[in-house]
Amino acid sequence: MNIENRINQLFRKKDRNIFSVYFTAGYPRLHDTAAIIELLEQNGVDLVEIGIPFSDPTADGPVIQRSNDAALKNGMSLELLFEQLAKVREKVRIPLALMGYFNPVYQFGVERFCRRCRETGIDGVILPDLPLEEYQEHFQPFFAENNLHNILLITPQTPDDRIRKIDAASSGFLYMVSSSSTTGTGKKVEDFHREYFERVHDLQLKNPRLIGFGISDRATFENACRYANGAIIGSAFVKSLDSSDPLEQVIARFAAEITGRR
Repeated sequence: MNIENRINQLFRKKDRNIFSVYFTAGYPRLHDTAAIIELLEQNGVDLVEIGIPFSDPTADGPVIQRSNDAALKNGMSLELLFEQLAKVREKVRIPLALMGYFNPVYQFGVERFCRRCRETGIDGVILPDLPLEEYQEHFQPFFAENNLHNILLITPQTPDDRIRKIDAASSGFLYMVSSSSTTGTGKKVEDFHREYFERVHDLQLKNPRLIGFGISDRATFENACRYANGAIIGSAFVKSLDSSDPLEQVIARFAAEITGRR
């Protein structure tokens, strides 16, 4: 019998102000992955998205593109990532998701990938370039067998009927892309698509929602949380890792700046 997925547990216990953070595995140093996850949990992050480095991250802005390039040069691979995650559940309880592009997953083998996710305690996967219909036709059983959520994305350009279809096929949460731009574009609070957020809210979807892309500080995080269950910060956190300070200090400082907790 499957144990309740940790993502479901999170949203059952906490339905507002979910603080999710993305970072690129193998960056800034090859073997920082597990330490970053542990420190994020210790500093109040609710959900961590671990980026799978890819050579052509077309949906990402320059900060994450550079981190992908650096991680690959460091020697990161999907096989090594699973090795780094092998013991992470001995210390970490919060939900973990892998985020990346479909090509590395397909090359690894989708069924094998899903099995390794279960073995290492991964709760969800975000593959923005895997179409819903392709997922349903070919890969959905592999996810279901391994108690693994396939997190789907919606954008301001997604029509209402398509949003409803994605919501019906989804589990875990919906990833609401705040705008049609790439990640890390630095949009201000007033630039967010309020009409889009309110339109999605009014659809009364079954899945909780997290807003990502353009969330970079406490103001944008709090604004996003007004319209969804929480928000995802990626580029701003990855950029913070460029600091020469110890990871413990960098992550504690970043989390405090977003949450206001000291």
